[in-house]
Amino acid sequence: MKEQLKAIFASRFSEKPAVYASAGRINLIGEHTDYNGGFVFPGAIDKVIMAAIAPNETDKVRVFSVDIDEYAEFGLNEEDAPTQSWARYIFGVCREIIKRGGTVRGFDAVFAGNVPLGAGLSSSAALESCFAFALNDLFNDNNIDKFELARIGQSTEHNYCGVNCGIMDQFASVMGQQGKLMRLDCRSMEFEYFPFAPDDYELVLVDSRVKHELADSPYNKRRASCERVAKRLGLETLRDATMPMLKSIRTDITAEDYFRAKFVIEEKDRVLAVCDALNAGDYETVGKKMYETHRGLSDDYEVSCEELDFLNDIAAECGVTGSRIMGGGFGGCTINLVRKDLRDKFVETAKTRFNEKYGHEPKVYPVVISDGARKVEDAEK
Repeated sequence: MKEQLKAIFASRFSEKPAVYASAGRINLIGEHTDYNGGFVFPGAIDKVIMAAIAPNETDKVRVFSVDIDEYAEFGLNEEDAPTQSWARYIFGVCREIIKRGGTVRGFDAVFAGNVPLGAGLSSSAALESCFAFALNDLFNDNNIDKFELARIGQSTEHNYCGVNCGIMDQFASVMGQQGKLMRLDCRSMEFEYFPFAPDDYELVLVDSRVKHELADSPYNKRRASCERVAKRLGLETLRDATMPMLKSIRTDITAEDYFRAKFVIEEKDRVLAVCDALNAGDYETVGKKMYETHRGLSDDYEVSCEELDFLNDIAAECGVTGSRIMGGGFGGCTINLVRKDLRDKFVETAKTRFNEKYGHEPKVYPVVISDGARKVEDAEK
């Protein structure tokens, strides 16, 4: 990809570019916990957005997207926002750096990626993080700290792309390290790295290619359930709630609110159990907790769907160590922790049986936990 980008850059622009990359992400465990003040457990993966970038001594940004074969050109003032949706991510990163007192001048860029779109791997966060990292290096002597680069990406989504996202995707894309997952405390924003380099296992994503559009807003309804229970317990969020506390008010709240809160409280405990298991190299326990999370998301939080439950059942039948829905639910992917000697059998079985039942094959993506935002190559002199 790097050589292709440099060749396309040379055909369109005159400068010698530096090359940067940033990664998509998975979340091993810790689902629907971010807005409850809990923990998430993401890692950067070996699927990236890569960009060749060089200052152009003007006040204009000129960008070519290889994957969709489109060009955009825009200035750096608020009124210069481009119309193309993909270019707004890059414009937003520029504006958010400038708003924070940073420097951005005109530059030329060519970018491409191999982060699968629509599979819940945060291709947009990878795009933001790649450009935020690059502009910090090119124009700001790397004076903006990495956590602030993640916030720049988050603010870009909020202010320029109309997506009210949390911080996890950008955090993982910027801060990721090869062979390590990160436990992020969504209340304090403290984080810690944990080893994830299993010799005998692989992570495999199975994308159902299904997305159920729902009339009501299931995300907002579940968030409201959690907030009602926290308020009844006299807490700001469910982060400090325990199962005995929840059981003590069971008769005062609806069954729906009870089961939503039950999932969140148990998921917090599962994340902490996975941390201990990873430190001990105990991937069997990690897998067991992934299955527990899937059952909780399906039965208590009710964000699964028939197709994802079917993929989870196939994983269990094939002896897969761990499997669960990844992401908000109602479609998308399962993430699977698979012994290497079982992988081919599992993938073949999942594809065949899913196709027999639903009329299309799922897409399968093996992923490796890898580095996040980085400089790939300096500009040639």
